[in-house]
Amino acid sequence: MPRYVGLMSGTSLDAIDAALLNLDGGTLSLEAHHSHPIAPALRNELLALCEGTEGEIDRAGAADRQLGAALGEATLALLDKAGLQAPDITAIGSHGQTIRHRPPDAQRPHPNAFTLQIGDPSTIAEITGITTVADFRRRDIAAGGQGAPLVPAFHAAVFANPNRDRIVANIGGMANISVLPRDGAVRGCDTGPGNVLMDCWAQHHLGEPFDRDGNWAASGKVIPPLLDTLLADPFYKISGPKSTGREQFSLGGIQKLLRDFPGLAAEDVQATLLELTAVTLGDAISQQNLQQPEIYLCGGGAANSALRKRIAERVSPAAVDSTQALGLEPDWVEAAAFAWLAHATLNKLCGNVAAVTGAQGDRILGAIYPA
Repeated sequence: MPRYVGLMSGTSLDAIDAALLNLDGGTLSLEAHHSHPIAPALRNELLALCEGTEGEIDRAGAADRQLGAALGEATLALLDKAGLQAPDITAIGSHGQTIRHRPPDAQRPHPNAFTLQIGDPSTIAEITGITTVADFRRRDIAAGGQGAPLVPAFHAAVFANPNRDRIVANIGGMANISVLPRDGAVRGCDTGPGNVLMDCWAQHHLGEPFDRDGNWAASGKVIPPLLDTLLADPFYKISGPKSTGREQFSLGGIQKLLRDFPGLAAEDVQATLLELTAVTLGDAISQQNLQQPEIYLCGGGAANSALRKRIAERVSPAAVDSTQALGLEPDWVEAAAFAWLAHATLNKLCGNVAAVTGAQGDRILGAIYPA
């Protein structure tokens, strides 16, 4: 029975998401899932590497091994929960942790573009005894693409409907959309920050990992001049394939910008950051020119009712729901996507969508690390 494990930590670095996918008979079902903690010291080191730090080659090498071990342990914990053993699993698909994402743009043409994910797949395979597929993004970069987002191919395989226009909005640290029109012409892009700025601000001021349900943001008010300044970021003016990360949207960037807005209440800044995500995601959806598409949210942002309410208001009268309505819990969609991508790699199927990433064509993604 073809079972695959998908591993994802994401921009938020709040935990390792591990999903067990059953692909028996060509159908897909989520058999089990597990949220595995990331040790605070490792999380802090990964965040430091994302921002840039002294001695980062040696530090990245050590963090690569440490995260690989954590990913392997997350897999074993998932199998223990499911009552399975290594021989029951065909392969693991591991996204790894992005510590630098420099896709092609006007300042960095294709030959110099790169993306770097760590979380040593050899260590994962050694700890688990399971073939591991990783390094999914670099083949798309090599083909001239952005290397992201990669989930649209999975969204199309699982959520597309020939009788419905659908959009799946993944709100993780960054936000992206997969546009799934009934004619099958899949498209999509990153839309900007999802939870990352709100999470960073909540961690900085509340000492909490995130603003639960958007309650803190809801206690503040949007500051229009600040919102306008945030929306002036050049990223939002790019119309073609685009992707982004902490290099562009981070706590440091917000703090620098706030020097021009002294004395703001922290909750008002949070309300404005939530509005930024709602506006940029909502506008990206509206720009698809679909007639009342069905919109489904996934990722951690799907659980933020304040954010979900604002997105629904931005895209009205289109209906907004979560991917739970389509049979897949929103918290586990991205991890499931990398289990599916491992299946695609082993079966020599393309895992990117060139129309989304801007690559020269669809490509088989990933590198295989045998058990």
